[in-house]
Amino acid sequence: MGRQKIKVTKVEVKNHLQVTFSKRRSRLFRKANELCTLCGVEIAIMVFSPARKTYSFGNANVESIIDRFLSRNPHRISNPLHLDTHKHFNVCELNLILTQILDEVEVEKKKIETFDQIRKTCESQYWWEAPIGELAYHELEQLKNYLEDIKRM
Repeated sequence: MGRQKIKVTKVEVKNHLQVTFSKRRSRLFRKANELCTLCGVEIAIMVFSPARKTYSFGNANVESIIDRFLSRNPHRISNPLHLDTHKHFNVCELNLILTQILDEVEVEKKKIETFDQIRKTCESQYWWEAPIGELAYHELEQLKNYLEDIKRM
């Protein structure tokens, strides 16, 4: 027949109350652990028994979770699942940034090539305006001939 639904009512007998509490506490902590594993969260649970004993469950550490909650500190990653997720996210984000930077570098390289071609074209058109020390021998002879031609005019 399987499990039957048990109606939740207040247990009057103290001995039965303690047994019921122990069973429910262990189920509660087991479910909390499953939630932490499945969802990748950190939680802390504190339960008080009928005998006024405190029981706590914390995925990671109860004290660190409570300290973080009370001091409003930013979330520190202590769960390996969270750490892997953050690493994967950071790697994806860094890859995106790297791709953008490499694209920008390619654009700048093309600009440099274009400017170099324009500069070379301009230099070849007006080679005589370049400093004399940078001219090659045949350019110097050509410059001398042009200057002599201008002098004769």
